[in-house]
Amino acid sequence: MKEFLKYTLATVTGIVMLFSALALVSVVALIGMVATGESAPTVKDNTVLVLQLSGALDERTQEDALGGLTAGGMGSMGLDDITAAIRKAKGNDKVSGIYIEAGLFGLDSPASAQAIRNCLEDFKESGKWIVAYADTYTQYTYYICSVADRVLLNPQGMVDWHGLSAQPVFLKDMLEKFGVRVQLAKVGKYKSAPETFTADSMSEPNRRQVEAYINGIWKVMLDDVSESRKVGVDALNRYADGFAAMADPQDYVRMRLVDKLAYADEVKGEVRRMLGIGPEEPVNQLSVGEMKALPDPRGGKGGTVAIYYAFGDVVDSNAGGFYPTSCIAADEVCADLEALADDDGIEAVVLRVNSGGGSAYASEQIWHSVAKLREKKPVVVSMGGMAASGAYYLSCAANYIYAEPTTLTGSIGIFGMFPDVSGLLTDKLGIKFDEVKTNKHSAFGTLARPFNAEEMAYLNAYIARGYNLFLERVAEGRRMKVAEVDSVAQGRVWTGSDAMKSRLVDGLGGLDEAVGKAAELAGIDDYGTQAFPAPASWIDRLLAGTADRGNYLDESLRAALGEYYAPLALLRNIDRHNAIQARLPFMLTIE
Repeated sequence: MKEFLKYTLATVTGIVMLFSALALVSVVALIGMVATGESAPTVKDNTVLVLQLSGALDERTQEDALGGLTAGGMGSMGLDDITAAIRKAKGNDKVSGIYIEAGLFGLDSPASAQAIRNCLEDFKESGKWIVAYADTYTQYTYYICSVADRVLLNPQGMVDWHGLSAQPVFLKDMLEKFGVRVQLAKVGKYKSAPETFTADSMSEPNRRQVEAYINGIWKVMLDDVSESRKVGVDALNRYADGFAAMADPQDYVRMRLVDKLAYADEVKGEVRRMLGIGPEEPVNQLSVGEMKALPDPRGGKGGTVAIYYAFGDVVDSNAGGFYPTSCIAADEVCADLEALADDDGIEAVVLRVNSGGGSAYASEQIWHSVAKLREKKPVVVSMGGMAASGAYYLSCAANYIYAEPTTLTGSIGIFGMFPDVSGLLTDKLGIKFDEVKTNKHSAFGTLARPFNAEEMAYLNAYIARGYNLFLERVAEGRRMKVAEVDSVAQGRVWTGSDAMKSRLVDGLGGLDEAVGKAAELAGIDDYGTQAFPAPASWIDRLLAGTADRGNYLDESLRAALGEYYAPLALLRNIDRHNAIQARLPFMLTIE
């Protein structure tokens, strides 16, 4: 009887808990439906768009359903929403200006900073104004905010202006302490991604290419800031060499880096003066999120241009959600592109790419889908912070390619990395192996020993075939000879500006230029845009947000390790990756 009562009570308790959970989900879903059903905000005269440059920046906004309920915010800020908000503000007659409040802003690349800055410059062409303020300007936030009509700084603030550097990290000696070596097969003298694991310093070809692209990016930043602030390039370099971050704030005004020193509570008066209103009149404000809810000023009657976002590592598949961050999963992307090809409501497609590459096999599959899509409708690529190696591979089949001047692209090369852990197993741990086999290469890939010379010859030949196929794909897409492609390939990384000179891209510009070109190629006017992949439903985001709490350890490691996370994560999960990779170096942190 006692056991019967115990199991009965347990069953009743389980039923109560189940219905309680269902009730909670229903209430939350109802809140979500109400939230998504809210009407667009009302825009009053003399409205100011408030742009807060702080937190992490992703290619697209990553919305957190639970975070939205508990904190009223989004998981991260997306470049897509920022640029769309600025474009809508430009086209709205009731928006008079933009107020930028700069803080600690985690950008993924210099090209993302340039994309925001270019949108702000375009906004000013409408005759509207921009005011920027910060307690401290980081180098990239200052680069963005230098376009403003009024650049304000806290009287005890700082402008961090020091130039650019890249400091690759090398793990070879650390791995050897554990008895681990990385065996390498690669094509391309500039293909430097494996150096992280196989060298203890930069090769000379890699040093030359890194010097070229960081100097190219710095030149763009210098020229842009010089034009906006009316300060000579030589003077800006002197300020960087003198480590302007340590200067007296009063000196920033003398240097013409800022216009005025002001405390935070005094900034609203500056905005009121720009609006031409009295001190007692309210300042009407709209956030980026509120601007997002407003209708796009572009039309849509003539047709629709799809914008397909592809960012993160290129991988064969993300079945089971193994990759905790955004990725370009070939199986999903190929299916999506096929659906866009068959969608009669889509007139043209812009493929927005921001990736350093990844699996060569996955890149080939997506290349094929892009080529098939192009047979039915125009395809234009818009390159973000980087679109290199495998990401360039999948892009080269497009009708037209745009890159930002500071985009990192090219890196046409392939490599395979194979860890040899036999030293760890035998020398460090004392594990012994024996062997019985039926054929000469039956034990190929065994943990007991490294590859021998003959096996490495087979691997190098396989990699060489992959590289030749890569060259052929680029030559076909770019209407070049294979030898011409090879001369600018060899794994070399180019800035967008240099890639255009080498015919690897067609034009310099951002997403708006790419959309306009796609519409032109499709022969449509008065077009609208639609973003793909479509955002997950509110309830799916809620459930995903709950599941993502399981990735807490991984995200904690990412936060703690910073730039060291990527190479260590690759080693940890190397058995899950395609062995043949077409990717940029992991250590591309440009500071």
